[in-house]
Amino acid sequence: MSEPTITAPDLLRRFPLIDGHNDLPWALRGRGAPVNLAEPVSGTHTDLPRLEAGGVGAQFWSVYVPASLAGDTAVTTVLEQIDLARRMIAAYPRALELALTATDVERVFASGQVASLLGAEGGHAIAGSLGVLRMLYALGVRYMTLTHNANVGWADAATDQKAAGGLTDFGRDVVREMQRMGMLVDLSHVSPDTMHDTLDVAAAPVIFSHSSARAVCDNPRNVPDDVLARLPGNGGVCMVTFVPGFVSQECSDWLAGLKAEAARRGLDPRSFDQLRSIEPGWEAAHPRPQATLSQVADHIDHVRRVAGVEHVGLGGDFDGTTDVTVGLEDVSTYPALFAELLARGWTEPDCAALAGGNLLRALRAAESAAAEQQA
Repeated sequence: MSEPTITAPDLLRRFPLIDGHNDLPWALRGRGAPVNLAEPVSGTHTDLPRLEAGGVGAQFWSVYVPASLAGDTAVTTVLEQIDLARRMIAAYPRALELALTATDVERVFASGQVASLLGAEGGHAIAGSLGVLRMLYALGVRYMTLTHNANVGWADAATDQKAAGGLTDFGRDVVREMQRMGMLVDLSHVSPDTMHDTLDVAAAPVIFSHSSARAVCDNPRNVPDDVLARLPGNGGVCMVTFVPGFVSQECSDWLAGLKAEAARRGLDPRSFDQLRSIEPGWEAAHPRPQATLSQVADHIDHVRRVAGVEHVGLGGDFDGTTDVTVGLEDVSTYPALFAELLARGWTEPDCAALAGGNLLRALRAAESAAAEQQA
């Protein structure tokens, strides 16, 4: 008898799909008026029906703060975003439940709900205070992206000018304190120097919550091969993202042109709002190329080749981008990606590791390392 055919929906029913990054809380903040996530929500990539259709078992909800905010304003904003995300989770108890540990994720997934974790995007949100960092952990934040699009003084960003040359001594203290608590260090958005400096310090696994492979698409937001090659030694995970500018070289080049035009006009190319103000005119003169699901699978295959199947995951960045990849337009489309990987010869254990097994292992290792340090 032939082996039974593995289907993507069946896989995602049995193994938790843990997505590393979703910006729905910021999208909801911008709407002002209440939104019913139990029904289809126009103008977003995410709602409860689409999470169910996509087989999403666990989601890191980003509590994002724009890099244009600093000091007390940044701290206030990240606290407001934590409050918003936690109220969103509490409003749908049949569908969502807050998760704080790897064991929580498994338990909530087994109950049929979406395990909901929080990730802070941008170290500027702690305003240089380890006390604020500790309070974010106490409020449920389980990873922090060290930078967003701009340097934070103690760590260099991928899309800013070199300043610290990676991590400063205080930046190393931030990494150590995160790992002492069991908070995952997220290296998406940081410069390669910051990536290497962090891996030199890290005693527990790190993650890239939403980054792809730089060898496949030469964008500064992606991860170079020499960093990917260090993940097995660290136990970390690169969670491949679906943002077209990080997936397709044509899309990346188009975005670089838009940023160059912004800079020519005296705008800040790191600012989403300022880029969007000139985007329609730029697109009219320069038709926007498209990224494809197959190209995302190419990134996943590349990370697997360089780092190993134990060190790759998924971080769609839905609702954090206005542009989407063809075939991966919203959170309902994950089964299509797994169908592509199965067609490429990925096995059930491989897919289970990619979907969430690798992230769960990294989170559990971070928790164990923290418990040892605290003891």
